[in-house]
Amino acid sequence: MANIPDDALGAFCRYTHVALKGSGSGPLAGLSFGVKDIYDIAGHKTGFGSPDWLATHEPAARTAPVVAQLLAAGADMVGKTQTDELTYSLNGENAHYGTPVNVNAPGRIPGGSSSGSAAAVAGILVDFALGSDTGGSVRAPASFCGVYGIRPTHGRVSLEGACALAKSFDTAGWFARDAALLERVGRVLLGDAPVPGQGPVLLAGDAFALLDAVAREALQPALARAGAVLGTPRTVMVSNEGLPQWFQAFRILQGAEIRAQLGDWVDRAKPKLGPGVKERIEWTATIKPAEIAQAQATRDAARARMDALLANNAVLLLPTVPDIAPLLNTPPAQLDDFRAKAMSLLCIAGLAGLPQVTLPLAKLNGCPLGLSLVAGRGNDMLLLALARQISGQ
Repeated sequence: MANIPDDALGAFCRYTHVALKGSGSGPLAGLSFGVKDIYDIAGHKTGFGSPDWLATHEPAARTAPVVAQLLAAGADMVGKTQTDELTYSLNGENAHYGTPVNVNAPGRIPGGSSSGSAAAVAGILVDFALGSDTGGSVRAPASFCGVYGIRPTHGRVSLEGACALAKSFDTAGWFARDAALLERVGRVLLGDAPVPGQGPVLLAGDAFALLDAVAREALQPALARAGAVLGTPRTVMVSNEGLPQWFQAFRILQGAEIRAQLGDWVDRAKPKLGPGVKERIEWTATIKPAEIAQAQATRDAARARMDALLANNAVLLLPTVPDIAPLLNTPPAQLDDFRAKAMSLLCIAGLAGLPQVTLPLAKLNGCPLGLSLVAGRGNDMLLLALARQISGQ
């Protein structure tokens, strides 16, 4: 077996380890990266955070294009990084493979499902890392671990050769410790197109209202820093229906897609699923067609609303998640409450297919807390440029 990275954080996979040298030349030459264990590497198995998935699937025939792009741009792949089981969690606690260490919030979860990628970047084990984001799986761990992260416009980066969870929400995202590198990787994966001028600045009033007063206060210096670059924001209400209702629509549509994607394998392989994931997978079998139709109507309304708000290259400011990372071994009921509140924020970009960048500009009780920028579909490079400017890089 190839050498496993020196990793005291539990960020890398032992069971699907593979390292690849990059081309050695290009915009990412000299940099190292980790790859979430949902992306195929030719000749190797993809684990998807599940021992049963690993046991029931053959080695990949070819390497995922997004990984090949990074290698061609000169970066070296250090290894595969841990993921939550089947990527169906925001916590980063895998019942089978353990929990990567969050170096910037000791004793707290790293967030998931891109747990290993976020932990490896925060712990300076790699320069950047590839993750994926369906419901918040880059944005939440980036906030929890105090790094930069992007969920790109849905469909903008190829997910060929990646394990799917819910295809109309799945995106390939990435992490870095500084905004300049996040943007540099973006030029490789998104194309170095001209960046449009920034339009109006908006503040998501209903998103901030979901936070308690302490968390809101903790984000004020970050908002001031963003405002100094972007201009004074105008407060808007994102959702006419209420953000918790948007989350319910997201939850149902995502669940229905997960059942369609993984249901046959679950029924056939009967995997031993960990807590939380097991209950959510079982719940997906109970979703009714009428619920899906109603949720789709809410999604259509949300998409139209966001398109109107973000016209003319507008940028929306909102909290990435409602609070700092929960403590390790938080009781499941408390984690479910946190997840519902977090998803009411994270579902905004998910429902509308929008790009979102989270910046580690705030702290609460010594732990990181992210502030996010959201823009219209296709304005990914605008967000990356603004994130770099706000960060003073």
